[in-house]
Amino acid sequence: MTKPFDGGISRYFEQHATPSVRDAIRDAKKGDILNPDFPYDAKWGRKPYEDALAKLQIELAKLQVAAQQDGQRIVVVFEGRDAAGKGGTIARFRENMNPRHARVVALSKPTPTEATEWYFQRYIRHMPAAGEVVFFDRSWYNRGVVEHVFGFCTPDQRETWFGQVNEFEKLLVDDGIQLFKLWLNVGRATQLKRFLDRESDPLKQWKLSQIDVDGLRKWDAYTDAIDETLRRTNSAHAPWTVIRADDKRRARVNAIRSVLTPLSYAGKSMGAIGTTDPKIAGAPDLRHG
Repeated sequence: MTKPFDGGISRYFEQHATPSVRDAIRDAKKGDILNPDFPYDAKWGRKPYEDALAKLQIELAKLQVAAQQDGQRIVVVFEGRDAAGKGGTIARFRENMNPRHARVVALSKPTPTEATEWYFQRYIRHMPAAGEVVFFDRSWYNRGVVEHVFGFCTPDQRETWFGQVNEFEKLLVDDGIQLFKLWLNVGRATQLKRFLDRESDPLKQWKLSQIDVDGLRKWDAYTDAIDETLRRTNSAHAPWTVIRADDKRRARVNAIRSVLTPLSYAGKSMGAIGTTDPKIAGAPDLRHG
């Protein structure tokens, strides 16, 4: 089977991955957590995960009905390391929601016209109307991290963005949008293992890009850009919630809990929602926990 990008992921694994990362991947057994800093040794069991998820999806269905009745506008921004599970987590949010009122926005690179516009302009077009929930699968935070790491923007452009992003989000919140910002984080071995799995699975190869391949050598640059971005954009009106996502099951459940917990809607059951695990979801400091 032909591997995408000339087998660049496998080649990185064999030739450039650190011995600790390579050994972690090679020695892993089913259910193991590859990140030594993760607070749990093994993945969450399927039965408790599915039970918790089923209850949360009922709550999400209640939320959607209530949002349509009282006109709530909700935005959930998903950012994070490549292969951190953003798409899978969004899918669990939306699995039993009406897709006409729960939209995913996953924008490609700007068109030539969009490139001449105010940076936030193309995102504004996708903000929710009354009764809608919008999930951004990557967002205006591209400028803070990916564009910076790959030199797709100048330092001055990024600094201008930093000068505007907190006020932009305050305008959204002041206008009544309920804004949630989730940063999904994974360790280096977890990320590479997920890339290798995608490379060898023809049904998942579409998820890979040249940016993913090239980004493997830029881990430290990404780390610096992420740290700065989270620090400078973690505001009182639009705080970040970091989700430790080396275990997809724990990440999905805690991401949904972190959104549902502060929202008000008819029939809400905190017993069904449960308690967010502070080892998995929390303030930006958790990224280095």
